[in-house]
Amino acid sequence: MPRFDNSYSTSDLSRKSGDIIAEALRHPVAITQRNKLRLVLLNIEDYQRLLRQSDHQMSGKIETMSDALFSEFENAVDSYAQDDEGGRS
Repeated sequence: MPRFDNSYSTSDLSRKSGDIIAEALRHPVAITQRNKLRLVLLNIEDYQRLLRQSDHQMSGKIETMSDALFSEFENAVDSYAQDDEGGRS
């Protein structure tokens, strides 16, 4: 997992969005929720570079996924949903 010089909570993002966005224009910024890395804010140039480096042939449809990949996807979605529901008040 990449290391970030600074990370901010989702609460920080609400309170200090201008400062966090200004920092994200200089370098990627991590956003955490309940002490777990959830998001990364980055400038458009970095995002476009990542898109160019990615393998665009990796996209597809759920209908064409292998059973193993679909199972992995389903487990990831379930895990995320449980984490999200567990933290709600």
